[in-house]
Amino acid sequence: MGYFGTLVYSEGRWRTGRPTAVPFLMVDVHDSDIATVDYRTADASGGRFFLGYEPRVYFDEPDASAPVDVDAEAEGYARWVRDAVGTELEPAEVRRLMASPGGVPPTDEVVEQTVERLLTVSGLPLPEWPTDDDAPPG
Repeated sequence: MGYFGTLVYSEGRWRTGRPTAVPFLMVDVHDSDIATVDYRTADASGGRFFLGYEPRVYFDEPDASAPVDVDAEAEGYARWVRDAVGTELEPAEVRRLMASPGGVPPTDEVVEQTVERLLTVSGLPLPEWPTDDDAPPG
């Protein structure tokens, strides 16, 4: 079984759970195969895209998620990075890391590696991924 969890970057640091301030970046990982990336600015604009697989492809259920306009989301995320982090990022760098709308399997063994590549090109610090030792007993 892969990693399941949500990490949020806001106010200059990573934490688990939900956002506490805007702008924020939220990364929700499902079984180390899908990462849902949500980003919001101070004016509440933002977007969502996936790393690894889009849920509609992964679960073979067309209604599991709307198809992502990868070009628009890559541009939106690059704009968020510029405004929130101060890093200039080419949308093409983001686009090449995004889940394929056509379902082409990703090359990484676990989606956490793709998340780290996205964060690195974005000029963001890498999170400390929670381990099984961080889970509550039972």
